[in-house]
Amino acid sequence: MSPNPKVSFLLGLIILSVLVGCAQPAAPAQAPAPTAPPAPTIEDQAKSAVPAPGASKKVDEIKARGAINVAVLAEPPWLAENTTGTGPQYFGSAWIITEEIAKRLGVKIAVTPVSHETKIPILATGQVDVTVAPMAMTDERKKVVDFVEYSRASLCFYGLAANEKLASVNTVDDLNKPELTMAYFTGTPPETWAPTRFPNMKFRGVQTASGANGPIEEILAGRADVAPIDNVVWPRLNNSQKGLVVFPKGDDCLRSTENALAIGYAIDKGDPVFLQWLTDITAEIKDKYEAEEIRVMNMN
Repeated sequence: MSPNPKVSFLLGLIILSVLVGCAQPAAPAQAPAPTAPPAPTIEDQAKSAVPAPGASKKVDEIKARGAINVAVLAEPPWLAENTTGTGPQYFGSAWIITEEIAKRLGVKIAVTPVSHETKIPILATGQVDVTVAPMAMTDERKKVVDFVEYSRASLCFYGLAANEKLASVNTVDDLNKPELTMAYFTGTPPETWAPTRFPNMKFRGVQTASGANGPIEEILAGRADVAPIDNVVWPRLNNSQKGLVVFPKGDDCLRSTENALAIGYAIDKGDPVFLQWLTDITAEIKDKYEAEEIRVMNMN
């Protein structure tokens, strides 16, 4: 049987269309859209950037070394040594700051114990990068090193909670009354400072007793209504002697600004970029290290 011409013609068209379709190049595959980098968190945005290479000589040295060398001298509540055998070697607000500095630089912490006499001179030798041993920021010391302030040593005022003359006292300013008497140790700062702060108050100077937390005997005997005490010492006295009240009240004593002396850590002069960076990150973690300082104060 001879093939049908119409059928042959249709088969030819089908074959031709198939061959033409196979011969055309396939459309190029669409490249996947680039993935956007994750948006920085609020915490990341708030962090001060580590100084770029070349911006701070000290930062470059620390990162090249892989460790930050710090001078330490225990002085609670700012820096205390951990003697339990577990956990970090130190604790306290100064150590919280030290750990944060090391974390952001991506380095380890190497400690060098110092004394009160060597904690400032050691910076000039280059043996340490930072002295985290707590120091009062006096004018004389500021001439030699640069400080970053993170705390204050200040005064609070305590008396007997049952003293009726203190019943209406709510603030430190309320203590400035002629019917109140303050006892203080002679030869200590309150002797000259307190009469200018409380011009209406009466004062009673007593001899310093070695190791005493203030003239507590004068308060208990009723010879005085209030006495000054270092804010960092108040929790220990409060735990050992019940029935006391303090001004500023409660934990506000630990944040007192009365006759305050700034406390800070120090670096050698000559690296303003490093100083500014340390100042910035210390401010960023203020709530964290202040909470640690209060925790340590309340330990004893």
